[in-house]
Amino acid sequence: MPANVVLSLATLYAFLLVLARVSGALVFVPLPGITAGPQPARIALALGMTLALYSRWPAVNAEAVTGMRLAGWVAAEASVGVAIGVSVAIVMEAFALAGQILGLPAGYAYASTIDPTTEADSGILLVIAQLFAGMLFFALGLDRQIIRLFAQSLEKIPAGAYVFKPASVQPMIHLGANLLAVGVRLALPVVALLLMVDFALALMGRLNQQLHLLSLAFPAKMLTALLVLSWIAILFPRVLWEFSGQAWTAACQMLGI
Repeated sequence: MPANVVLSLATLYAFLLVLARVSGALVFVPLPGITAGPQPARIALALGMTLALYSRWPAVNAEAVTGMRLAGWVAAEASVGVAIGVSVAIVMEAFALAGQILGLPAGYAYASTIDPTTEADSGILLVIAQLFAGMLFFALGLDRQIIRLFAQSLEKIPAGAYVFKPASVQPMIHLGANLLAVGVRLALPVVALLLMVDFALALMGRLNQQLHLLSLAFPAKMLTALLVLSWIAILFPRVLWEFSGQAWTAACQMLGI
């Protein structure tokens, strides 16, 4: 006998609310290649994550839902998703900030390449830092942490029940301040060593003015930056893991869970 699949309005409303929360986060989560990918693939990813959270869908009373109330719920759910997405984006931007700081003193800012995320001209170290952070994002399982955070938020704050509070902005401000601190801490060892290289070359040029050290300054600084980065790269997974923990804590504080 043929079977008829009937979806109730309550199920449809619950699906739309969870989809709004997931879609709000995917706008800001810097998954590698997601912005350059085709639009249908991004839509399929949002739908897949929404269906994966089916057990956390809220129970909606369809008879009490009006157009204005549904629009308010969707806006509130999108804001929750944006809060989660921005917290993840701040974690990834710490490495991009470090690459931007290192680009000029290391001599790599004079050459540019195409950023696969934005398809714009960017510094080489900036693109390398973004790709490296993206690989660590999946290697450390942070993508699964995002889905777990969504499930926890739907469990603690059912879709349609979130109420914005001005105090919830404070954790995001502290997380932004930590972004600057982490980016500078990642770049500081290399910048300090490059400064010592500049002092050494300046001293050699002062002692013997016949030496033409300008042609040696760029390759020396570029090679030094690569050697130091390869030496301290073992610390990057630990830094990303600890900073992501701060981001999850800030997201939970913003949502009140």
